[in-house]
Amino acid sequence: MTGRQGPAPSRRSLIGAGLGISAAGLTAAGSGQAFAAGSAGARPASAQARGHAFLAAAMDAYPGHGSIRLTQSYTDQAGLFSTAFTYDNALAILAHLATRTPAGLTRAKTLGDALLYAQGHDPAYDDGRLRQAYNVGPYTFYDGSLQPDGFVRADGTANVGTQFGFTGTAVGDMAWAGIALSALARRTGARRFLGGAVRIGEWIERTGRTDEPLGGFKFGVDGANQKLPFTSTEHNTDLVCLFGRLARLTGDRAWQERRGRAEAFVRRMWEPSGGFFYTGTNDGVTVNTSPVPEDTQTWTHLALGSRRHSRSLDWAAAELAVLDHSGRVNSTVPAGQSYEGVTFSSASLLANEDAPIAAGQPKPDRSGVWFEGTAHLALALRDRGARGDEARARRLIASTEKAQDLLGGGQTVGGTPLPERCGVVSASSPLDTGFGFGYYSYRHTGATAWYLMAAARYNPLRV
Repeated sequence: MTGRQGPAPSRRSLIGAGLGISAAGLTAAGSGQAFAAGSAGARPASAQARGHAFLAAAMDAYPGHGSIRLTQSYTDQAGLFSTAFTYDNALAILAHLATRTPAGLTRAKTLGDALLYAQGHDPAYDDGRLRQAYNVGPYTFYDGSLQPDGFVRADGTANVGTQFGFTGTAVGDMAWAGIALSALARRTGARRFLGGAVRIGEWIERTGRTDEPLGGFKFGVDGANQKLPFTSTEHNTDLVCLFGRLARLTGDRAWQERRGRAEAFVRRMWEPSGGFFYTGTNDGVTVNTSPVPEDTQTWTHLALGSRRHSRSLDWAAAELAVLDHSGRVNSTVPAGQSYEGVTFSSASLLANEDAPIAAGQPKPDRSGVWFEGTAHLALALRDRGARGDEARARRLIASTEKAQDLLGGGQTVGGTPLPERCGVVSASSPLDTGFGFGYYSYRHTGATAWYLMAAARYNPLRV
């Protein structure tokens, strides 16, 4: 895999078969935003409009391969070709809905229907699951083999991302897809979206429920359909929202019981002396005390709205704060620039800066900013609204918007150059998550979607 820094997977674990590592002229009109193309004398587009321009470009990258489509997760330079992670596409739906425009709704419905297509046209299963990722356009893989199809294969099945082993199904990815579909159901009243969300919830109940001492719902299955032993705080936080939504939309009390089960697990992960949430458990008995990730601090607030636990935002803002600049070891930030935000986890701050993140990948920068998490925190601070929260959120959003302006230039999707200054990179510099993978300075659907939701004050996890 030459000529690139290595794969930039979603923040979730790779759970393909045999893998269980823990955890140009496109515009933004499709999301109802005006985008100035950069002609002489044209007024610069707003930062949010340019974010939506990226989502539109990544969604429309393969026009010759059918109208049923998903959004490519990363720019081509990340080396993942046309991979579309389920999680990223759920976020794209929510970011489009956050615009509250007819054009945004149209894009959200198109992506929602694509998830329903994947659910109904899996090449091996008919049980409501979605896979970790799909291919959405043709490419030649590193071994010379051709992947010729778009999202819908020639035989009508959904094009599962087998080349990188993205064939498993994580409860968290499923939950986010269900959250997006339930949001579409609420906005449109369309029964098909609620039906898809219910099928997702039922799959999670059948597959994830555990009677282990710590309770909650397990991680999911790998590509060989073998259950994975982990239980994730983040995943169960997602389920607090999904199950709560299904209880409200269906009137079925069983979903409320399931919501309570997920919430009870999340609350068991609370560390009162430090004011933060642990990541989960590997065996259902012992709490993992390290690493401590960012998203379990911010998503818990967005989902629970608990003042008792909102200290987790202060923990993340203080303990995971980073400032990246060109003088840092292994930083790829251009001279004269600096970015503030948060990193992925407590382990990211201790990464070995003398060794590559993984084979064929660069050495990490301990101060690399994770822009997706930075947007999580900005949104959560705005949602909490305590003294000083708005000012702090604005600084984080400003840093993210500067990154959109200045980082990741010259990148492409589907071989087509992006509009200038469009899309937020996943990290300011190579960043070791501490969970077996890294993030790099490639424009990213997930990071861009979270930025747009933070800018719009749109909480996707509130029931």
